[in-house]
Amino acid sequence: MLLTLLTTVAAVVLAALIPRMFFKSKWDPRGRHCYVTGGSSGLGLALAVLLTKKGAHVSIVARNEERLQKALETLEAARQTQDQVLKYYSFALNSEAGAVAAIEAASEAHGGRSPDAFFFCAGKSTPGFFVEQDEASMRKGMDETYWAQAPSALAAAKRMVSRREKGKLVFISSVLGYFSMIGYSPYTPGKFAIRGLAEALQSELILYDIDVHVAFPGTILSPGLEQENQVKPKVTLKLEETDDGYTPEVVAAGVLKGNSDPLRTRMRRVLIAVHVGVRNGDFHITYELLGHIFRASTAGSSPRNSYLTDIFYGLIGYVSLISEIGPICTG
Repeated sequence: MLLTLLTTVAAVVLAALIPRMFFKSKWDPRGRHCYVTGGSSGLGLALAVLLTKKGAHVSIVARNEERLQKALETLEAARQTQDQVLKYYSFALNSEAGAVAAIEAASEAHGGRSPDAFFFCAGKSTPGFFVEQDEASMRKGMDETYWAQAPSALAAAKRMVSRREKGKLVFISSVLGYFSMIGYSPYTPGKFAIRGLAEALQSELILYDIDVHVAFPGTILSPGLEQENQVKPKVTLKLEETDDGYTPEVVAAGVLKGNSDPLRTRMRRVLIAVHVGVRNGDFHITYELLGHIFRASTAGSSPRNSYLTDIFYGLIGYVSLISEIGPICTG
């Protein structure tokens, strides 16, 4: 009797999971209005270009108008059709008022309708030792991370809910939103906070058919990284010296469709991995091995992208942890 019950339960669970794992419908940005903050450089610009190449209408938002003008030229070079609406808007997004004004301006070119997808890429990193910080610098760290994205998310969610519009909110955290290390005390609290906000909104905004995603990129080879390394503690640089990083274009592809990891590509042949990303409807988005391991090991109650792959990556994380703490416990 017990065996029959367990078999039935297993069959029901598999019947529910298999369609999600292998037959999820893909989100197509073609013809949709995509709104990208931090769109004048780095990951934001790379995402904007990729979305343009996919046929989306793209609005990029940042403060520096000169960089925005150059970024728009890059988008125009990637234009696929004459019907695409490609525009830039110069706004400060660290307040709800600024975020509301930016979204209203971007919506005007689309008959007042809210963007179909919001990509929150604004933010920066200023590393340093915790004991060398003061209250002002710690608050500045939150301003450069959490408060660079939260006001835009608030403005977007309120607008879509009040107008009963469906859409997507895509946050950009960091692989350091899963774990942290020396030198990142001014930065990682904000990235953990972004994850926390996305976790809460994922369960709240489902009531309004608004999808929420949060990406956890690793090192991005951008001008921002060059500035960051100028103030980064030497010990942190030493720990990261084997990290080759990824170009913004590779990371953008990983966020959108999750196929930038060579290991993932090879493993698809044995059905160990499936694509993740915004297009696949996944909540937590990672695109390389380290990110996959931390995602699977620290997901908590978050929706899983694939139970099959998460078991695999979780085991790697568990074995790695045991190999690290084993000598300590026995020593």
